[in-house]
Amino acid sequence: MKRQYLVAGNWKMNGSLKANAELLAGIAAKREEVSAVELLVCPPAIYLDSVGKALPEAVRLGAQNLCEQTKAGAFTGELLGGMLTELGCRYVLVGHSERRSLYGESDERVAEKYKAAQAQELIPVLCIGETLAEREAGTTEAVLSRQLKAVLDLCGIESFAKAVIAYEPVWAIGTGKTATPAQAQEAHAFIRGLLAGQSATIAGSTRLLYGGSVKPDNANELFACEDIDGGLIGGASLKASDFIGIALAAQALSAV
Repeated sequence: MKRQYLVAGNWKMNGSLKANAELLAGIAAKREEVSAVELLVCPPAIYLDSVGKALPEAVRLGAQNLCEQTKAGAFTGELLGGMLTELGCRYVLVGHSERRSLYGESDERVAEKYKAAQAQELIPVLCIGETLAEREAGTTEAVLSRQLKAVLDLCGIESFAKAVIAYEPVWAIGTGKTATPAQAQEAHAFIRGLLAGQSATIAGSTRLLYGGSVKPDNANELFACEDIDGGLIGGASLKASDFIGIALAAQALSAV
């Protein structure tokens, strides 16, 4: 069975009520042109309610983070997964490289967040990837194995029937650098192979996204790779023409 392409926009700490409305209007105007592609937008938490109410038809809403707790309590500044689902979120990013590097989220904490997301009816988009130093040291596969193993050990292979994995080469995020299609495919194939080691069925159905400076002019070449099922888009998701341009690449490949 062919995996449906997913193009997810991570708005990071960007946006305003006016800018969000304009962006969503631009996406809505072209949504029908990319009907075979699943679209997802992940705005800052403060805008989840307003964006959710204004979302174009058949565009999913996701959050950028959640707390590993599954019950309300004294956790100032945190977001309970149930609060996100109440606002209409279907997905949530877990373990984004910026959460790991800037806010010290360990592999174990990321795994707990992944578990909490699924316990509260959210689909986790598990982000894994290596830094430039790790790639140059030849430890890319070791890093990917370690990050994925933490989740597999806690939640098991069957949990990936309701999850997405995003491969983020940290050295290619916001730097203008992009992994070559060959580099990206190699990493995605390795990740799928790790899953296949425990379940060929789960490995074959799990969507793997590329998350390193995807743009309309390189999306087709990246998405044409056998194990790449879409993208986790940063800066290019803030401009409707770019976001839809990336989705158009996936749309064209969906028909092949």
